[in-house]
Amino acid sequence: MRAPGPESLLVIVPAFNEEAAVGDVVRAVHTYVPGVPVLVLDDCSLDNTVGAARAAGAEVLALPHHLGLGGCVQAGYKLAHELGFQYVIRVDGDGQHDARDIPRILETLKTSGCEMVIGSRFSEDNGSSTGLLRALGIRFFRMMLRPILGKPVHDPTSGFVGVNRKALEVFSRSFPLEYPEIETLVVLQRRRFRFEEVPCKMRKRTTGRSSITAAKSLYYMVHVLLGVFVNVLKYERRLRRGRQAEPPVPPGESTGRQTKAPVPPGEGVGG
Repeated sequence: MRAPGPESLLVIVPAFNEEAAVGDVVRAVHTYVPGVPVLVLDDCSLDNTVGAARAAGAEVLALPHHLGLGGCVQAGYKLAHELGFQYVIRVDGDGQHDARDIPRILETLKTSGCEMVIGSRFSEDNGSSTGLLRALGIRFFRMMLRPILGKPVHDPTSGFVGVNRKALEVFSRSFPLEYPEIETLVVLQRRRFRFEEVPCKMRKRTTGRSSITAAKSLYYMVHVLLGVFVNVLKYERRLRRGRQAEPPVPPGESTGRQTKAPVPPGEGVGG
């Protein structure tokens, strides 16, 4: 990968057993954002994902152990941060994300001042659809996240995500290991970071199969709920510690609250 400049972008592609799709994903990125380096994060695939990615012109980070989606993505964030990239956009290796939307995500990152941009299937009526089970889960997480984030999020499970340097610094140190999309939003909000959504069209998977099956859906919901709950508790605890660590106000200095002046000797309080 070439040395990054002041507006440098890296596209990362987490992939596990995506030999049939990852080559087309890499070629599409090169077509719609020419000159931008593509890093495929191979999560210890059992097929020829690494060979297909390299044949398509991608750099490959082959992980020595299977880390799961969150660990795989964080490895990419850590490397991007160490190399000095200013922006990172994640595109999944299954071909469901349309590379034509990458320039729109990047432009929003640069012009909005927010730390993260989500490619959303549902922020506009763009013809995207999803299965019934996933649609119900998305609706549930929308309602759960609304009071926590203080604003609506239309597609909280989208993995089509761009981040700037500030978010990259945070995620390179700490990142949810499993199903990271929803917990990531809570982490950003607790750091007073902002996110935006841009409409993107998602395609149906044509090869392989999703890592989230019907049998795993209940586990997914419970796991994410616990993760969100823990993040909220950690933030509240840090907030209380910060308040307790505030230095006491020296005598004679105002605390911002009105206090009664002392009564001089010999004067009564009743007149």
